[in-house]
Amino acid sequence: MRLTMSEDEFERLVVDELDDLPDEMVDGLENLIFVTETRPEDGSLDILGLYDGVALTERAQYGFGELPDRIILYREPLLSAAENLDDLKDQIHVTLIHEIAHYYGIDDAELHQLGWG
Repeated sequence: MRLTMSEDEFERLVVDELDDLPDEMVDGLENLIFVTETRPEDGSLDILGLYDGVALTERAQYGFGELPDRIILYREPLLSAAENLDDLKDQIHVTLIHEIAHYYGIDDAELHQLGWG
């Protein structure tokens, strides 16, 4: 049986999981917004989240006036990957950490080495 959840319920769950992240992980986040979307543009269920921006390690001239970077969590792929509500919370938690790591310039290979890939 597939887990279902409204957009509002999913967004509240993401906010709750974001609030549960360690302060030292989120205190340095600047000019970054978190959004939820139904699915990635290609419609797949394979991508759970996406960091859309320029990693801190790649910013040369970065100051005022830039649009915020975004971390997107995709509702349907995350629901599809979860067996139950607790599993969904875990999937959201790991996806948030994964995408925040990209903000800090940690790539997929390094995340994999750290056990988060």
